[in-house]
Amino acid sequence: MVKLGVNLDHVATIRQQRYTPYPDMLTAIKISEESGADSITMHLREDRRHIQFEDIKIARKNINTKLNLEMAPTNEMCRIANQVKPDFICLVPEKRQELTTEGGLDIKKNFNSLKSVVSKLQESKALISLFIEPDLSSIKLAKDLKVDAIELHTGKYAEAGVSNKEVYLNQIKTASEYANKLSLVVNAGHGLDYTNVKEIARINYMEELNIGHSIIAESIFLGLAEAIKKMKNLIESS
Repeated sequence: MVKLGVNLDHVATIRQQRYTPYPDMLTAIKISEESGADSITMHLREDRRHIQFEDIKIARKNINTKLNLEMAPTNEMCRIANQVKPDFICLVPEKRQELTTEGGLDIKKNFNSLKSVVSKLQESKALISLFIEPDLSSIKLAKDLKVDAIELHTGKYAEAGVSNKEVYLNQIKTASEYANKLSLVVNAGHGLDYTNVKEIARINYMEELNIGHSIIAESIFLGLAEAIKKMKNLIESS
């Protein structure tokens, strides 16, 4: 069964808009886990636009499932990860001006620096993943870096028109199969919502889907618990 990682970044986005103590992150974590989340994902960005270090500490102390820390491959973030010791770490590219993560890591360009970061993160004892495009050469380089998993960027698939959607879906399928042959755990995320998640959940060897924005958006109308249950049901019925 494909697992669901619930990304709570945008709970923090709402809070940080006015620097209020609400919505409360601990409450969001508890509701998410009680509603079927298999893990909780938080992206501690360098600019701290949503998740704060205190959120990560609260999650680590109170979580009953797994904590997946998304982070840029920087020395600062390595120090934080080794202090917090999340269950999973997903290294992602990060730009200050972007609205959200725009694509996968350029492993070829940054191979040596990523190798250094991965080595530093061994202290955390976390399973390490790289957020990458569904590209076979990138997957091979990920294996060379000796990480445990990859998270395939599904943004192009999610944003594609009807005529191109099948092309991107097939790329993800091929990437998943290749990664499995290399004994890498396969996760996926970005842009997944209630209209497009089932096709990704059906892909062979898919372990977990990390979804945030669409769930938090739907929670405005349904409440967080029902929004998560709705997504979980779609994934399980795929």
